[in-house]
Amino acid sequence: MNINKDYNGQELTIFVEGRIDTITSQDLDNEIKNEMGKFDSLIMDFTNMEYISSAGLRVLIATQKKLKPDNIPFIIKNVNESVGEIFRMSGFDKILNIE
Repeated sequence: MNINKDYNGQELTIFVEGRIDTITSQDLDNEIKNEMGKFDSLIMDFTNMEYISSAGLRVLIATQKKLKPDNIPFIIKNVNESVGEIFRMSGFDKILNIE
């Protein structure tokens, strides 16, 4: 998994490439935690993401829970068909803001 970050003003976009699994999900969680308090909008771009495991889904839900009390938007963009199917099968497409 590769993670790249880009700020556009106070909007942070995190680009995730590869696989988010049990091993790499902690890296993603740490990257997000390191940026907390520095942005007023978070976008995760999954254009080049191949797979997400339940551990990765937990990171996304935990992130949403941390941002919700402060009304910080959290949007997931550019989800491919196979990752989208994981979101649909798990019901996360109804919980997370996926565009």
